[in-house]
Amino acid sequence: MELRHLRYVVTLAETLHFGRAAARLHVSQPALSKRIRRLEERIGGPLLVRRYRDVRLTEAGRRQLRTERESWKRLAGAMAAALATRAGDV
Repeated sequence: MELRHLRYVVTLAETLHFGRAAARLHVSQPALSKRIRRLEERIGGPLLVRRYRDVRLTEAGRRQLRTERESWKRLAGAMAAALATRAGDV
């Protein structure tokens, strides 16, 4: 999975709205929808319950969101460590 796809999941989970999430991510709504569907196919189940004008996370979606947020925190820590090393702070 690419880093931008992690952002897609987190942003969609935070907004629970494909249009608002797509606007925040600067992608088209169909592209966001397609990416989420591919991710769901890849993991073998739905992350979201989609209804007319209503999007909710499934239990798998809530777990995925926690995992994605933890991944972002680890990545941010790794980036900070790399920058500190480069600056000679470590």
